[in-house]
Amino acid sequence: MRLVACSEYHRQFDVTHVEAPEIRCACGAAVRNEIQQAVEARVHRCGSCGAGVASDGRRCEYCGAELLPDDRPLSLLCPECFARNAEDSRFCTACGIAFDPQPIASEAHELPCPDCGGLMPARAVGGIPVNECPGCHGVWVQGERFEQLVARAVDAARKAGSSELPGRSPRRAGANPAAQAVRYRKCPVCEGFMQRRNYRKCSGIILDRCRTHGTWLDADELEEIAGFILEHGGVPPEPRLEPREAPRRQWAGAHAYLGESPSAGGILGRSVLGLIASLLD
Repeated sequence: MRLVACSEYHRQFDVTHVEAPEIRCACGAAVRNEIQQAVEARVHRCGSCGAGVASDGRRCEYCGAELLPDDRPLSLLCPECFARNAEDSRFCTACGIAFDPQPIASEAHELPCPDCGGLMPARAVGGIPVNECPGCHGVWVQGERFEQLVARAVDAARKAGSSELPGRSPRRAGANPAAQAVRYRKCPVCEGFMQRRNYRKCSGIILDRCRTHGTWLDADELEEIAGFILEHGGVPPEPRLEPREAPRRQWAGAHAYLGESPSAGGILGRSVLGLIASLLD
């Protein structure tokens, strides 16, 4: 985790996955997103409970936590004094402040939910601005941010283990989108009807997409996409043969067996082949 803090109100923000050069604090101040120089500081407080400790102590007298054993990586920098801390520390061992990162304000605005009609407040997920509906838990993501959001979801699912994905189990290849109720939703930005798209054409996960403004994800669909990608190693499975394609393939195979071309006429005659071809189209 990489933290920065507002110099005016000392609010903290986790910018581990934020690429913008600066973020905006709720007070209006701009907070620079830059890596600070670490400071080697003596341990004055317990990183678990924040209580003061003796300079030569090995354990906290209040909570019993071990005080920074030598094998623990000190990768978390305090956003106030820049002292090194263990990644799981709750308090800075040098200055004692609590590590309490706040949500990063998004520049997006509230939008109407395409599903239930309620207002969707703007928020950030892994540094990516989205609008999430508090009623139906769907998520609206801007067009250019969709793939970034999917990549973050896949990375999080891979770290947690695909078996621990929340919500419904991921749909598998060959799922039948036609079995689902068809409902066309309106884009919350332009109010035009969005297109329904089967994610990667074979997942069975039906997304609502406005070509200009973004993509709507129903509750759990982001987790289902992550599960689908992890199941197939990031490579879409081979598409299943459509029912109308099977006779066409068999017909071509029969001609190959007879050493003929479907367009050559041969034993069946051109008129019969033309009739069969028209029936298959």
